Amino acid sequence: MNLYNLKYKMFGERSILIEWPQEINNNILQNILSFKNELKKIYCGKIYAKNSYNSLLVSFPNKINTSNTIFKIDSIYKKLKYVKKQIYKCWEIPVCYEIEFGKDLIFLKKQLSIDIDEIILLHTSNEYKVFNIGFLPGFLYLGGLNKKIHYPRKNKPDLYIEKGSVGIGGGQTGIYPNESPGGWNIIGKTPIELFNSEKKRPCFINPGDNIKFTPISKKKFSLIKNLVEADEYKIKKTMIND
Repeated sequence: MNLYNLKYKMFGERSILIEWPQEINNNILQNILSFKNELKKIYCGKIYAKNSYNSLLVSFPNKINTSNTIFKIDSIYKKLKYVKKQIYKCWEIPVCYEIEFGKDLIFLKKQLSIDIDEIILLHTSNEYKVFNIGFLPGFLYLGGLNKKIHYPRKNKPDLYIEKGSVGIGGGQTGIYPNESPGGWNIIGKTPIELFNSEKKRPCFINPGDNIKFTPISKKKFSLIKNLVEADEYKIKKTMIND
């Protein structure tokens, strides 16, 4: 595993912010996640570690000696080349791209000069890497969107986006796990529940996993939705070794 020249910064009395090069790519993501997993393993789960595209925030239960802590965790990082590759999952997420669910499809068709069928084809052709989970619990930031369907977020966000809506924001695609305001261009909807606070694992998807969108009919959407609500739907997944 390649190592990067990291930057370490004090972040309050109990935290260290670790920064990687300001790029969005899978190599950096795998590097961050391997470091994150190794720290949690060494500290026996007693730390809080939250990653983004290019950084990792590590928080300790008590006030720390910043210099000593940075020295220790940097020593752990330099041994990462001996760490085994992580095993992740590719989740198959069904999406209905009917106009009633994809309210911005007609707008994108005009702006991109691409037929709706081609937008759907391009959106479902790739596997997407889960780079981060934010701004809502369970909101997936996915990389790997075909450049032909890149389109900026809206200047004026919508006040209401339905739960399960699939959207495009710049060069990313993502799924709204709950009803909320939002500025992404909505192209479809999934019946899958991405976040449930009542479950032991509220969000079953992790950074580093892949997402594959599968187009479904409105009838199939209703069928899967009923199964999800009855807790009887099993999401298809395959194992990947990144």
